Amino acid sequence: MAKKDYYEVLGVSKDADEKEIKKAFRKKAMEFHPDRNPDNKEAEAKFKEVNEAYEHISDPQKRAAYDRFGHAAFEQGGPGAGAGGFGGGFGGFGGFEDIFEGIFGGGFGATGSRQRRNGPQKGEDIRYRMNITFEEAAFGVEKEINITREEECSECHGSGAKQGTSAKTCPVCHGSGQVQKQVRTPFGTMMSSTVCGNCNGTGEVIDEKCTKCRGRKTETVKVKKAVKIPAGIDDGSTLRIAGEGQPGSKGGPRGDVYLTINVLPHKLFERDGNNVWLEIPVSFTQAALGAEIEVPTLDGKVKYKVSEGTQTGTIFRIKNKGIPYISNPDKRGDQMVRVTVETPKNLTQRQRQILEEFAEAIGETKKPETADRKKKKKPEVKTDSKKEENSGKKEKSFFKKMKDSLKD
Repeated sequence: MAKKDYYEVLGVSKDADEKEIKKAFRKKAMEFHPDRNPDNKEAEAKFKEVNEAYEHISDPQKRAAYDRFGHAAFEQGGPGAGAGGFGGGFGGFGGFEDIFEGIFGGGFGATGSRQRRNGPQKGEDIRYRMNITFEEAAFGVEKEINITREEECSECHGSGAKQGTSAKTCPVCHGSGQVQKQVRTPFGTMMSSTVCGNCNGTGEVIDEKCTKCRGRKTETVKVKKAVKIPAGIDDGSTLRIAGEGQPGSKGGPRGDVYLTINVLPHKLFERDGNNVWLEIPVSFTQAALGAEIEVPTLDGKVKYKVSEGTQTGTIFRIKNKGIPYISNPDKRGDQMVRVTVETPKNLTQRQRQILEEFAEAIGETKKPETADRKKKKKPEVKTDSKKEENSGKKEKSFFKKMKDSLKD
């Protein structure tokens, strides 16, 4: 089954900015959240679909790859398969060296950038995105992630050569990984350093390659790492896990892992800095007379006294029930509660009567009677004996007519 367009899944246009994408994601995630749709497989599938779409188009690298190649960018071997994932890293940035490399094919002699690149190099960084709940973001949590990265080959121990053999120094560059040549340029004849084509810049050649890594010197493995998510972390924050990225070359250090946190929306609460907002409904009588109500918080339900005469839109504050400060977890924000007064519906006759009496008592004009209500209004009882007699005669006449009609 063909995958849906990521932009269509989130309901945004292809030129939507980061803010629009995040807003659309929160709305969709809230709609299909498992807590709101228990035992609903279709909603669960849509929730996963929304998360996948957001993961790809909220990341600039992945979005660029998707815009160019579509879903094929993330298939095995696709141009975006490693972008932002475990196998991908942060690419380098072009500078003056790239301009001169276009002319000379390499760096400048012993001090050129190629020379530096041939020395110890730090490994590539790995980027990973993790979903956590609202509560986990508030109070912190320890999560386990699976990092897919390269490790030293367990068979050749990083030599790249078959067991019993070893790599040899490249006879062309004599182990430097570079060859020098004279190049005629608009600036005159200059010496240029280029990567050795015989050893591809490694400075060594392998006659018999390792059967396991095929001369790559590394093998792909999955490593489990425990990560502590600090209390108070916000949506979109990035954590750095030092030295857990791809291996370096020529004795260089490993790269790092960058973990971007995606906080899933809550069905009740919304975050504003370190404060938490909640909208709570109260009944008409609770608002009018005042009452003690239960208010949900991140720590559980608390009692709160609603004042007499509370109106819709009234905001009250519950101190120290918000999000902990990431720099000082012992300090917390507050919970802001916005009241919505619910107007009663489907009144019984008795309830309507009470409200009409209340309206009359406070001097409100009663609603004009409709034609239907006039029809339903009971006739006024008369005590006049003659009229009662006439009424009795009419009733007898009515029943007599009914009886006669049944006989026919």
